[in-house]
This record gives sequence, structure tokens and C-alpha cells, in this order.
Amino acid sequence: MSPGRAVPPQPGHRTCQGTATGSTGILAPRAPALKQKKTERKKFFYTGHFLQVPVPVPPVHPRDKWSKKMDFLLSVVGFAVDLGNVWRFPYICYQNGGGAFLIPYTLMAVFGGVPLFYMELALGQFHRTGAIPIWRRVCPIFKGIGFAICIIGLYVSFYYNTIIAWALYYFYSSFSGTLPWASCDNPWNTPNCTNYFGRSNVTWTNSSRSPAEEFYTRKVLEIQKSGGLYDVGGIRWQLLLCLFLIFTIVYFSLWKGVKTSGKVVWVTATLPYLVLLILLVRGATLPGAWRGVLFYLRPDWGKLLSTVWVDAAAQIFFSLGPGFGVLLALASYNHFHNNCYRISVHFTTSLGVGFLSGFVIFTVLGYMAEMRDVEVEDVARDKGFLLFITYPEAIANMMGSTFFAVIFFLMMITLGLDSTFGGLEAVITAVMDEYPQVLAKRRELFVLGLITVCFLGSLSTLTYGGAYVVKLLEEFGAGCSILAVVLLETIAVSWFYGIQRFSHDVKAMLGFTSGLFWKVCWAAISPALLAFIVISSLLEQPPLVLFGYQYPAWSTSVGHLVGASSFICIPIYMVYKLVWTPGSLKQVRATSPWL
Repeated sequence: MSPGRAVPPQPGHRTCQGTATGSTGILAPRAPALKQKKTERKKFFYTGHFLQVPVPVPPVHPRDKWSKKMDFLLSVVGFAVDLGNVWRFPYICYQNGGGAFLIPYTLMAVFGGVPLFYMELALGQFHRTGAIPIWRRVCPIFKGIGFAICIIGLYVSFYYNTIIAWALYYFYSSFSGTLPWASCDNPWNTPNCTNYFGRSNVTWTNSSRSPAEEFYTRKVLEIQKSGGLYDVGGIRWQLLLCLFLIFTIVYFSLWKGVKTSGKVVWVTATLPYLVLLILLVRGATLPGAWRGVLFYLRPDWGKLLSTVWVDAAAQIFFSLGPGFGVLLALASYNHFHNNCYRISVHFTTSLGVGFLSGFVIFTVLGYMAEMRDVEVEDVARDKGFLLFITYPEAIANMMGSTFFAVIFFLMMITLGLDSTFGGLEAVITAVMDEYPQVLAKRRELFVLGLITVCFLGSLSTLTYGGAYVVKLLEEFGAGCSILAVVLLETIAVSWFYGIQRFSHDVKAMLGFTSGLFWKVCWAAISPALLAFIVISSLLEQPPLVLFGYQYPAWSTSVGHLVGASSFICIPIYMVYKLVWTPGSLKQVRATSPWL
């Protein structure tokens, strides 16, 4: 071993500041002659302080590793570049001043998103364990963060995979000579259905509905059979089959670990880029496309004095994905000396995917505005309409509509699957690393049980009123709660584990320490940005509305309970840790001065 390179932490070994084994704090295994019964010290960390209570150490199991570095890189790219980059970024960009939005977006990425992205990759790669057990080595009293992350991951799986199932339904419906949402001559259409493409003297009113909108609401969702959250109705069996197929694909991609998922992402993570390029070229050739591009990029500098900063920060954190445990899990399968710093810096280029998708979307919106003879802002009414109504409507009236519909919805499916792979792998890794003695040799069964739970939890989103449930879970299941979790995670690592100690860990892996910029961002700027977003989000909560349906007041209360149900794990575990730690409170306070 070369001088100055630390021994990577092995399963069963523990990090501890101030040991005699080296400045990096890695406890080396005992010599065979001195080997005793394996024990570990139950620790209550604060810069190396702990209470000594011998408990058994679980048996050591070899850890999987990525077959190639590119498997890891594509897995991270696939998780971060998801459906939100295609529909959320363009909508938020034009809503917040067009080109002016890029200023706060870039600043938030540089000082908030990318530093936390790098921090999670480094944490996962150094400790090589999931989101729950990693806190035994960082700061045990914050272990509730790991449980909160897993609960949030389940909530996301309950609704996110239903959105992929909708895309699969569209994908299947696209294999026809004439797309079913191209005309008003279908059994599900109403007298309000108005088809203005290829016709003159067509009046578009507030009550008018396009064929694509009625296909989505009355055929795919059949939402007319629901009376709202009070009466969501029965389950759509067609969507049930689509969701079952989606979860089947997910299971066989994850059941063997990173060895299988690392191969699948070679297709699912690269195909969307090719499709986006094809759709961009096609959109740029449509009449009126320039109107959409101008609307997309025209800066409104007055917006910089509004809530644009909150929206920019939220978009960055949800795009890069710190706090979901995915980066921790994926990086934990890296080789110890993998250069995660270079990956973090180069990965910032993926943020441009959202910007590129804006051109794909708004060239089509300009085309639709030209056909309707209305303003672009009247076409792009809601971000949720872009994927399943606005863009399919434009595709239906293009030359070669079937081809473009097939590749568009195939792109949506692959984008969604990549994020699902990452989200569920975070839960799998966290739980299996927490209970290795039980689950290490039963991964296939555990993954099957987890997929079953996710499938059953998604059933309410497959009802006639399932779209209402999806929006409720999307708004509260992973909203403020995940941002609050990221905030506490950053504080725990930066202030309790310690910036200097974390920098030593990075140096042990990479051979160089983190610069002043990263330390300042981790310790001050990123936590301040996260606190700003959380407080702003709590203070400003607009009423929920979907398809003209006003959500009842009780549903908002239920949403808050859903969000709190994950975050509450953190204080509950803190209380548990204090109660069950041996010694009086005075002794604990003397040992751990931060209490």
C-alpha cells in the first residue's frame, strides 16, 4: 500500500476519530493472535465520544460492486434525468420569467445542488452502506433520517409508477393508423370536443375541450366516473395491467442487484437523449415554432423580485436528487478510490437536459398556438397537461404521427423506469444493510416483498379518481418533507460529524482534500438555501385544483399528515436513542456536549 492512502472501511469496522490506527479514523481488524469474540461498541458520536456497551457484530458479507464505472454513471444520470426534467423545468422556466429564470437556477445549482450532490456521493462511497446504517458511523442520533428516506421512497413509488403506467397505456394506444386522440368521433367524446387542426372558422371557448384532453380524462382515467376524493370509484383494470407490467420490469431489473440494473440503464438512460434530439429537430420545423421559443426564452426581469428563487432552488434539489438516499446507495457500490469529485462536476452538464427539453416542448406549443390562433400562454395552462394532453395533441397532427407518438411515450417510460430503479434501490440497500444477517442471502425475496408492497400501495391511484390521489401524494408525499430531511442531513454531516473530518474522508478516497468553496457550501450556504425553501414552502401553499376539481379542506390535512409521517421518524428516533442509551441524562450530557 502506498504511503498516505488509507485502508477503506470494511463491513463490520467502524470509523472513530482519535484512534491509534491513523488520521483517517479507520479501525483496522485485530491481528489473528489477538482475535476475540466479535463485538462492537454502541456509540453515541460527537467528534469521537461514545459510550462503551459491547453488543454482537453481525456477520460480514461481501458487497457487490459495479461491473464498470459507466454502469454507475448511467444509473446516476438515469435517476436524476427523469420525467420532471421533461415537463417540470420548461413549465417553471416560462412561468418564472423565461430566460431570466436561468440566473437563479444557475446560482442555486452552483451553491446548493451540486455541493450536496457531491457530499452524498462521497458519503456513500466512503462508508459503503445504505441510508439507515450509515448514521451509526456519522451521528447515530440522526439515524431517523434513514427511516424517513425509506418512507418517502415508498410514497413516491405509490404514485410515480402510476404515471409510468399511464405512459404505457398511451404507448400501447399509439400502435394504430390513426391515433385515438386525433378526432372527436369516439364513444368517449362529448359535445364540447373541438378539433381545430386542419379546419377554419373554429371558435375555441373556455368550455372547449381538445380530443387529446378528452382521451386523457375520459378514456385513460375515466375520471367522469368519480365524484372526487369522496368517491374515487373502482379500479381501471387496463391501468392495473399496465402497472403490473411496469413493476414486473422493475423487479427483474433489481432482483440481482447492481449487476443487473447496471446493464439495463445502458438502454433506459441513453434512449431518452436520442428521442429528445429527434423531437427537437421535428419541432423546429413546425409552423409557429419560433413563437414558442421566444415565449420560452424572453426574459421577464421583474420576476427576479418574486418567488422565482424558491422555485429555482426547489427544481435544482428535485432534479439532482440529494436526500432520497439514491446517491448514497449507488455510490456505496463504487470502488473506494473512484473519483466521485470528477463525476459530480461533470454531472452538472446533465442539468442542461431540462433546458433542452424546454425547446422540445415549446416549439410544439408555438405550433399549437399558431393553429388555435391564440397566445402561447393560453396553450400551456398547466404543467401536468404538457405530457398527456398538449404534446400528444400536437403529435396527432404531425406527419408520421404514429412514429412520433411511439418514441415519445417510449422515452417517457424509460425516463420513469430509471428513476424508479434508483428510488427503490435506495430503500433496498438501506434495509438490507441494516439487517444483513437476515436479508443478505434473501435479496430476491426481499425485493419481491417490497415490489408487492409498492404495487398494493398504488391501487388507490388506479381508480377512476386515481388522478386526484396522484396529485395529493405528489404534493405532500415528497414535498417539504424531503427538503427538511436534506436540511437535517446536511446539518448532521457538516456540524456534528464535522467538515474537517468529512474532508479527511474525502482525502482518504481521492488523495486530495475538498477546497474552501465546498466546505463553505456544505457548512453554511446549502443549509441556508434549504431552510429558505422549507420555510417559504410552508408559508405559501396554494389550494389544490385538478381538472376544475377543488380539493376539500380535509384532504389538505391528510396531505400534511402524510408528509409528517415520514419526517416524524427523526425526532422519534432521537427520543428513543436518549432513553435507551445507558447512563443518566447527566452522564450522557457530559459525554455528548451537544445535547
